[in-house]
Amino acid sequence: MNGLLRPTRNLGVTPKNTICHSLMNTINLFDLTGKTALVTGCNRGIGKAMAEALAEAGADIIGVSSSDIQSASDLQNSVSKTGRKFSPYQADFGNRESIYAFIEKVKREHNRIDILINNAGIILRQPAAEHSDEYWDQVLNVNLDAPYILSREFGREMIARGYGKIIFTASLLTFQGGINVPGYTASKSAIGGLVKALANEWAGKGVNVNAIAPGYINTDNTEALRNDPVRSKSILDRIPAGRWGMPEDFKGPAVFLASDASSYVNGAILTVDGGWMGR
Repeated sequence: MNGLLRPTRNLGVTPKNTICHSLMNTINLFDLTGKTALVTGCNRGIGKAMAEALAEAGADIIGVSSSDIQSASDLQNSVSKTGRKFSPYQADFGNRESIYAFIEKVKREHNRIDILINNAGIILRQPAAEHSDEYWDQVLNVNLDAPYILSREFGREMIARGYGKIIFTASLLTFQGGINVPGYTASKSAIGGLVKALANEWAGKGVNVNAIAPGYINTDNTEALRNDPVRSKSILDRIPAGRWGMPEDFKGPAVFLASDASSYVNGAILTVDGGWMGR
């Protein structure tokens, strides 16, 4: 009979030190200490929030926007408070010469880029029948050409090292058509395809390529919609969460996709939309 007895003191009980060890291992998956992240469109809104999040997780930040470098002072202060380095740059992503000059400067001044967040983008509203070539070119140059060039040039070095994270900012219009924004919709639909194409080629080489698709977010780009009572109500009525998103809602998703926590995530488009696409 005694041979059938088993000690019962540990049944169903996990030692506290084991729990703590497991928890620390999980938390460490999100640690970006020692990484360098390049974030485009970083001065405000979603880009600023994502850059702040990566710094809070331990990464040094290279921030670039089309605005004057001084406009990044708020982000610089936020990054400095985390003890991380912040390097501001200015580039015109609608101009290929400016893009390549920026890339060469970054390569000269920094050892490597571990994380690339292609967030910079513009939206120009005009009915399709009146959407000019100028509008079309401006939007496609900034929203599609620039992030592809950046991904190709920095991605090549990531492949050589066998490690890298590339994150695109997509859109609900990666999945839907939108109204009066044909250039923007075309660019964001193309981003969805580009993410999958790059992931297919680079996932096996240590480079994770994914995207975040924002829903209706309280930023400068949506000010006109939020100020229109009819449109704002119709939008809120469809969002299960019942509110406009905030830039801070992108901190967690950005750190996840930039960290080892997402090492087996490739070619995904993560919607951060309060449930819009599920309605």
